[in-house]
Amino acid sequence: MPLRLEALPRHHARAEAVNPIPAPPQTPLHWGAEALWAQLEPRLPGLSVEVVERIASTNSALLERARNVGEVREEGSIAQVRRSVESGAFGRRSADMQPCLLVAEHQTHGRGRHGRSWQAAPGASLTFSLALPLAPSDWSGLSLAVGVALADALDPSRDGATARIGVKWPNDLWMQDSDGGGRKLGGILIETVSAGARRLAVIGVGLNVLPLTTPDASSGFACLQELDAQASAPQVLAQVAAPLLDALLQFERDGFAPFALRFAARDLLRERHVRTTQRDAAEGVAIGVSASGALLVRTADGVRAVTSGEVSVRLDPSAPC
Repeated sequence: MPLRLEALPRHHARAEAVNPIPAPPQTPLHWGAEALWAQLEPRLPGLSVEVVERIASTNSALLERARNVGEVREEGSIAQVRRSVESGAFGRRSADMQPCLLVAEHQTHGRGRHGRSWQAAPGASLTFSLALPLAPSDWSGLSLAVGVALADALDPSRDGATARIGVKWPNDLWMQDSDGGGRKLGGILIETVSAGARRLAVIGVGLNVLPLTTPDASSGFACLQELDAQASAPQVLAQVAAPLLDALLQFERDGFAPFALRFAARDLLRERHVRTTQRDAAEGVAIGVSASGALLVRTADGVRAVTSGEVSVRLDPSAPC
């Protein structure tokens, strides 16, 4: 479907979908892209905010734009990408390595870690990617910082209250139930591509907003309407966008350290029996993370640090891991 592309001040652009797919209840989604751009652009000069009705993957689209930066044809302040994973009608400014917040009302081939698919329904999920150049001294712990920023924005801490949203190492958000169980609420996918002295980081986020009647999720299903019955994808985006951007800029300056205590308060795995795909820490009890964000697992052979791979945990209190 064609998009209406409006030019904002020099090197900025935004796109709104025409006649977007309605979300239940049957009303159009109103994203307020210009207001969001006005809020975020002073923090991140050069930012564009774009909303598309349908796309395969927001992460893939932004990565493809960056790789195609040398293959654009100038048309005033707008450039058309010759080869793209997006619709041929989609306009794009010439500065394809510049920051961009790309939101999809329906992401048809969303991706998780290790190529897994992310299931999303039109209007029922919030799916977006934020691309920006970053040059932290150490990338370790970035996904945890992103998870903490999202969880704190969606579930503000209360004195003496247990957090409803937990962060599952290394890149998932879970709804924590009162009986000790939990269900997956969202996921984070971080990918990078070379951008001169820096790298362009593409932070992909998928959050369940509305209930789904037949979710295909082995880890259970949770949605944000459990916390706020009026939650909608545009409202959730407005709630998390600025905290996420601020967290990314803080991470670039200071690394994982400022997020360590905040993560500990939401650490879903802490003191739980886990299984990992790492050979020397195949099974044990998670006891937090290191200063660099590595998962610490107490095994029969001592404490091991897990920096990559998969971690499984059974949050059903009556069932073994």
